[in-house]
This record gives sequence, structure tokens and C-alpha cells, in this order.
Amino acid sequence: MATLLIVEDDALLLDALSGQLKQLDYSVCTASSVPQAMALLQMQAVDGIILDLGLPGADGIELLTWARAHIAGLPVLILTARDGVEDRVQGLNAGADDYLTKPFNMQELQARLQAMLRRARQPAFTQASSTQGPQLTTLGPLVLDHAGQAAALNGDPLDLTQREWELLALLAHRVGEVVTRDDVLAAWRASPTEPGQAAAPLASNALEVYVHRLRKKLDASPLNIRNIRGLGYMLNRP
Repeated sequence: MATLLIVEDDALLLDALSGQLKQLDYSVCTASSVPQAMALLQMQAVDGIILDLGLPGADGIELLTWARAHIAGLPVLILTARDGVEDRVQGLNAGADDYLTKPFNMQELQARLQAMLRRARQPAFTQASSTQGPQLTTLGPLVLDHAGQAAALNGDPLDLTQREWELLALLAHRVGEVVTRDDVLAAWRASPTEPGQAAAPLASNALEVYVHRLRKKLDASPLNIRNIRGLGYMLNRP
């Protein structure tokens, strides 16, 4: 059972949201201000945060920045009435994993929470290994060296940019499963900017460009990146 911290100063919304999440088998703790949330996080471990921005005394971004500095990998979903593009950009650039505006649909919130928590449980760029030494993933003629962030196809090194490597590693880590656009964009947001590129909001159309480029580099193999309409992408097993 995942434990969620809801940081919200609207008592009615806080009570309603807590009740609905508990019905969905989440364990819930609550805070109505940034200091209260910080104190709770120092006493109790949680699996994720639902964070309002318009809080009394201090903005929710302050809590987000503090959490990123003190609790590595803690998933944060911003839930706020601020629906401007600049607000979204600020929240995501500050380290939020997702951003949803009020009023919201409970089913959408549930889906976003599940995706966010799933990403936290399944790191994008690592492959679990029970042995010491280089962490390798082998998919037919494709070999990924996660320690060196390098890939080879039919024994020949692949020339990959940082973003292409991250995309390929995520698809390979979940080979045969659908990887959503949000999964990829969240993984990219969590990684350093490519050399020579300014930090900027990542767009969905940029993902399509990287998928196209990666398909061309895998063209000489039985591996295929499928476009799953309305969902995302899937790397077929060779």
C-alpha cells in the first residue's frame, strides 16, 4: 500500500480527496502548510506527494524545492488551480513529476498517480542485476551497457545522443510493454540537459523526432519501436 502526503489548505477538498484515495487503498497523511508538510516529511516516509501551490505563508514551490534537495527520488504531483503555461513550466522545471489543474477528474488523478508511482518503482536508466560488474541488457543483436551508457548493435557501437540513449534504455528496460509519452518526458526531465542545449520545457513533438531517429539507427535489426496509438511506444522483443 502506497503512502501519499496531500498538501492542501482547502479543508473541504482535503477531506474529500483523502477519503477517495483511502477508498482506492492508499494510505494518506495530510498537511495544510509548507512548514507542516516539512515537519511531517522529516518524521514519516511517504511514497509520493500531491501538492497544492497556493498555500498560506509559503508557496508550494518552496516545499517542492526543499523535497528535491532533501529526499532523493520522491515523486511529486502538483494539483493546483494555476493553469497558466508559465505556472506549468515553473512547476515542472522545479522538479515536479506531473502537473494537474483544478477542477480535476478523479479517474485522471488516479491514473496519473499510478503512472507516477510506477515510474518511481521502475527507474528508467538502470537494469537490475544480481551480479557484480557491468550492467548489461541483451535483446537479440542489441546490447546495452548501463554503466557506460553505451549500446552496440551486431557488435558495432551505436552513435547515440544522451536523449536517444535514455529513450532506448527506457524502452529496453520495459521491452514488450507500453511506455507512455509521460514516462519518457518525466525521465528526460529527471536527467541533465544534453551538451550544447539550453534547459527548456520538453515538448511531445520533440519525442517523436527522437523516436524517428532511434528507429533509423535500429533499422538493421529485428527490433521495432511500435507506435501504440493514444498511449505511447513499445519496443518489440526480437
